[in-house]
Amino acid sequence: MNQKIYQFGKNLKKKISHFKFDMYHKYRAKEELKIIELVKGKTEPKLIKLSNEYAKDIFGSQNYAPWLYVYSAFSETFKEGWIPDNYYGKIVVPKISSGYGKVSFLKSFTKIFFNSNVFPDIGYYVNGLFYSDNYIFIHKNNIKDFLFKNSNLIVFKLDNSKQGLGVFFLDKNSFDLNKLRLLGNGVFQEFIEQHPFFSELMANSVATIRITTILENNGNASVRACFLRVGRKNDTHIKETSEIVIPVHPLSGNLHVLGYLDAWIAIDKHPDSQVLFANRKIPHFDKCISVALELQKAMPFVRCIGWDMTVDKNDNVKVMEWNGYDTDIKFSEATQGPGFSDLGWEKLWKEQ
Repeated sequence: MNQKIYQFGKNLKKKISHFKFDMYHKYRAKEELKIIELVKGKTEPKLIKLSNEYAKDIFGSQNYAPWLYVYSAFSETFKEGWIPDNYYGKIVVPKISSGYGKVSFLKSFTKIFFNSNVFPDIGYYVNGLFYSDNYIFIHKNNIKDFLFKNSNLIVFKLDNSKQGLGVFFLDKNSFDLNKLRLLGNGVFQEFIEQHPFFSELMANSVATIRITTILENNGNASVRACFLRVGRKNDTHIKETSEIVIPVHPLSGNLHVLGYLDAWIAIDKHPDSQVLFANRKIPHFDKCISVALELQKAMPFVRCIGWDMTVDKNDNVKVMEWNGYDTDIKFSEATQGPGFSDLGWEKLWKEQ
């Protein structure tokens, strides 16, 4: 009897969680659709109908239709093979990565897993203690000299930081150990001086190349999407609330002629620097792709990863973060997709 009660409670908790998840995504998709329709006008009814039918027939529930509305409204057509963002989060991620992807939230584990110098990590603050990037204990009295031995400015990122939140710039002259320890666990990273290509677009913040990789069913790693995030003139770093997102061709590294404000409002040049996006190619893009694929193969337990990287002034690739759980595929699906149609993801819901 106790086992039955336990199982009933477990199933009920799961249903409530899924309901909340779907309601959240329904609201988010509705808000995104409003933005698109302000520019493009009302979405054609036939596209809404196709989205409803496709969601029910292919993914087993009309709850997945709202993101298909967004993709269709943006593209002004319907494309078979699209993966709704909430289907990806609720069905795909647990199947292809289970809980392993959540490790990417814990910044101090990066060097342990990848053992690579492409990450700009200097050290870590974990549970009240300081460590070097090689996990050597550093006494609190020595941490200031250690952190700022090569630069007067560094970056501190909290565990679970995302969308530009939980990022702090630390200056040697104003460094306050007590205030820092109140922030919580996180990683210290070098302040990256970006390649002039990115500074021409916007010099105030480090541009971020997002490359999404997949470990396919045959064990091969491949790139499925790419876009560039750049900040605005008042931003010290990239923030979701103000970023400009530009699709990037995943083979050539060429920027699309259009970038997007608020994810969906098209512009052809940066509104602050006035630099056009057309005819611009990310420098050393082949290096970026090579690094992303190498790291994906080094993390076989997480089969879809979003790598946030840049190229510094010395032409070195720097991977600032990896995202193995909340990868966010909706922008790339709408602008470049379908990008995952050959992987059989649409069948995963039947395996529950």
